[in-house]
Amino acid sequence: MGKYYLAVDIGASSGRHMLASLVDGKMQLEEVYRFSNGMKDRNGTLCWDVENLFSEIKNGLKKCKESGRIPDSVGIDTWAVDYVLLDQDGRILGDTVGYRDSRTEGMDEKVYERIPQTELYARTGIQKQIFNTIYQLMAVKQTHPEYLEKAESMLMIPDYFHYLLTGVKKMEYTNATSAQLVSPKTNDWDYELIERLGYPSKIFRPVSMPGTVVGNFTKEIQEEVGFDCTVVLPATHDTGSAVLAVPSDSNRAIYISSGTWSLMGIERMEADCTMSSMQANFTNEGGYDHRFRYLKNIMGLWMIQSVKKEFKEDLSFSEICERASRENIVSIVDCNDSSFFAPKSMIQAVQDFCRNSDQPVPETVGEISAVVYNSLAYCYGETVREIEAVTGSTYDTIHVVGGGANAGYLNELTAKYTGKRVVAGPVEATAIGNIAVQMLRDGVFADLKEARACIRQSFDLKEYK
Repeated sequence: MGKYYLAVDIGASSGRHMLASLVDGKMQLEEVYRFSNGMKDRNGTLCWDVENLFSEIKNGLKKCKESGRIPDSVGIDTWAVDYVLLDQDGRILGDTVGYRDSRTEGMDEKVYERIPQTELYARTGIQKQIFNTIYQLMAVKQTHPEYLEKAESMLMIPDYFHYLLTGVKKMEYTNATSAQLVSPKTNDWDYELIERLGYPSKIFRPVSMPGTVVGNFTKEIQEEVGFDCTVVLPATHDTGSAVLAVPSDSNRAIYISSGTWSLMGIERMEADCTMSSMQANFTNEGGYDHRFRYLKNIMGLWMIQSVKKEFKEDLSFSEICERASRENIVSIVDCNDSSFFAPKSMIQAVQDFCRNSDQPVPETVGEISAVVYNSLAYCYGETVREIEAVTGSTYDTIHVVGGGANAGYLNELTAKYTGKRVVAGPVEATAIGNIAVQMLRDGVFADLKEARACIRQSFDLKEYK
């Protein structure tokens, strides 16, 4: 019997346990457990229920035991930027606030009082997003300074779950970079910047790279789930794991990690922290083996997921796409406009944008969906041109990985608006990238090139032109 590797991949709306093994040189992947997730309103603040999430992590581990397929190693990835502050006894201080909460409004100006925005980008290379950890911590500093005073450590969400499994605290690199507090030159925290902002340096533990062993399950966890296992840091930022699974070694390829967000960019060995890069609103997020994910954050399938919830009919995404494909729309909205970040009604936000920009206002399910899909693809086309302008290079292929690889209509539109060849797949890119790091650490693959070659042979890909 071969070895099994387990990826626990937790997104903003759901999580799943994906078990993998290598059979005849191909990676085989199976979902063994799935659970729901979402931010909950707690006294007017959007929070994550981390206690429930950890219970679900353990439930999935128990399912592995019940199936008789016990993993040799496990790694957890989640979304980025959110974190917990822990006191000296390892207890969470305050609520675990989610990135869509409004507490960071105005915190950018508070940060810029201590460091100009241009200098901040030059030091970190990270795109300004008002929900970045740097602004979340400033919100805590303004409203609950006692939390920072009592804190002994800070852990990003997946690091916290690794800690609960092992009793060992480690800060993983790819997720840490999303905090906008890491230097791309040292690949570690920018402690001078942290001190200028008035955050306690002691809470920022040294950064560890994907592939680092965290430890084994504590005795309590072993007794509860029925087995022991080695916990290995994957790229804990889900986009970092998804980009690992891009089935290409070409330096002429662009990727879109397509899910709730669309993360579109290229892989580079050096960060671009120039002012032209900042003005184009690109970010340099950390990747595997000191690579950089040079990308732009685009409002992704969140928009279509949101309008779907508002439609009176209970339609599948395929039915929505079919209706959208029959429309001949001309209206395009700016997907990155703040009005689409967390509106009470996404349909109303789309209609208002069209109305305010003197464009035809969509009314039907097909029209509204067509505007969203065409707007996303239009934004992808604009981003391709920006990437080529900033880098001075041309690219011939776009790899779409993640859940959006299943969105055939959107992929067709992406090929149309970008003028590029589009290759869609694998769909389970985040879990695959998570597991690839565990396999790399175990010596299954010699390097990332070999891992990607295996991924290319193991999963179905579809081409659009």
